[in-house]
Amino acid sequence: MNKAVFLDRDGVINFEHGDYTFDRADFQINDGVVESLKIMVERGYLLIVVTNQSGIAKKVYDHNAVHDIHDFMTTTLLEKQIPLAAIYYCPHHPDLTECLCRKPQSIMVEKAIARFDIDPSISFLIGDRERDIIAGGAAGLTGILIESNSTLLEVIPMIA
Repeated sequence: MNKAVFLDRDGVINFEHGDYTFDRADFQINDGVVESLKIMVERGYLLIVVTNQSGIAKKVYDHNAVHDIHDFMTTTLLEKQIPLAAIYYCPHHPDLTECLCRKPQSIMVEKAIARFDIDPSISFLIGDRERDIIAGGAAGLTGILIESNSTLLEVIPMIA
């Protein structure tokens, strides 16, 4: 079985502006992310992004904008030898649509666990909201709650 680190996107990988990040011009990778993700990859972890993108349901932006940001993020990280195994996102918002995929639900995590044959007992979910940690815990992962826009370098000692 594989081991993985699941990462929330906004506030963990990229700077959380307090508003939606859906334009490349606003996408800024947080300090310490590149160095931290390199260490995780070197330690044999798959990297998987799980992110709520409710701006789609609210019609602030569309799926194409999310795909564009994700392509940009994937390419930027790959240029630094950091492959992302997958990106899962939920386009729903509880005030507008019902779904099973929005964190704190664990469906996005569970899909990746099945797809990549991941052992949850040796895998982690890093998030900046309690709903991230709940989603990871429901799927059997160890959750690591960080302050939004903080460096990921502080969590490296927690990830064997």
